[in-house]
Amino acid sequence: MMTALKRLFKAISSLRLTILCLAAALVLVFGGTLAQVELNPLQVQQQYFQSWLVWWTAPSGSFAIPFFPGGHLIGGVLLVNLLAAHIQRFSWTWRKLGIQLAHLGLIIMLAGGLATDLCSVSSYMRLKEGETKNYSESDTHMELAVTERSPAESDRVTALPGDLLADGGTITHQSLPFKVVVKGFYRNSELSMIGQESGATVPASSKGAGARIAVKAVPRTTEMNKQDVMSAVLEIIPAEGGASLGTWLVSVALAAPQDFDLAGRHWSMELRPVRYYESYSLSLIDFTHETYPGTQIAKNFSSKVTLADPEHNENRQVQIYMNHPLRYLGKTYYQSGFERDNSGTILQVVRNPSYQAPYIACVIVSLGLLIQFTYHLVGFARRAQPATAS
Repeated sequence: MMTALKRLFKAISSLRLTILCLAAALVLVFGGTLAQVELNPLQVQQQYFQSWLVWWTAPSGSFAIPFFPGGHLIGGVLLVNLLAAHIQRFSWTWRKLGIQLAHLGLIIMLAGGLATDLCSVSSYMRLKEGETKNYSESDTHMELAVTERSPAESDRVTALPGDLLADGGTITHQSLPFKVVVKGFYRNSELSMIGQESGATVPASSKGAGARIAVKAVPRTTEMNKQDVMSAVLEIIPAEGGASLGTWLVSVALAAPQDFDLAGRHWSMELRPVRYYESYSLSLIDFTHETYPGTQIAKNFSSKVTLADPEHNENRQVQIYMNHPLRYLGKTYYQSGFERDNSGTILQVVRNPSYQAPYIACVIVSLGLLIQFTYHLVGFARRAQPATAS
């Protein structure tokens, strides 16, 4: 038993496994580069580099099989390999201190990169001057928000993941007195008004805005600055039985939610980006956008915001601009962009628990290399002294 474990540990810590992982990483990068012909860079990043396995999907879409390790798997194996090699060859001697520190720094860098991919969350907050928000929105994930309207200022919102719509079938939730039946789902869609030149004549749904709009599936976008327009056709059926309330179209392209009444209660639903709520809020006081004279090239743009957090007795003004983000309670707010008509700002919100790992790793690796270089330099100088003296 012990012999088998030693062989396994030797295989895990071997240089061959290191070379195999690096070769697989090169193939993965090459394959991901070619995949950008049909997919946009964000989709490639998710399917190739932020996954455990790369999947091949049949043209019919009926099944998918894994055919190559993803970035997480390659990085994880490489991390285990480096850690095992470090343990196997570790020695408390001054002669090897620099090498051991360099290896430790690489381990921290790999572990930090893997933790960033698995744990970090990136979203965006769009603000217009005078507007206040306590939430940011995802640019990749959608949710079906079902709201029970109340005369008081206490609407109850039930957020269902957009992936549930992709699975189809019937969706139920304990807070909803009705069932949601998915009649149609479109990962990327195109909406058009009935009677327009496009020739669309079949409405998407029987109720709401969809009764005047046609929807059709289109290929997923491959352009970096464009996003898929997710849409779905949903049927509302009372949970306790009764006639169907009809079908409704929800889409991220629709500006307003779809409203309906059930059992004397008013409801609305909309398909929107996933929201991440905070206990504090940001208010945009002023947005500045400067361009180079005679061009539309941005020279500088910044946001002056008010951070209000009654729970922590915070109420202060902050200037956010390039390379000067706002860091607060584990979140970092970067100046990312602005609306096309300069009506507001776009802040990227990042939660990354391991954001300090690369800095720590670089310091440790640099210290290790400095110690190793100094050790050899001193040894060389000692060997050179007798030759000079003679």
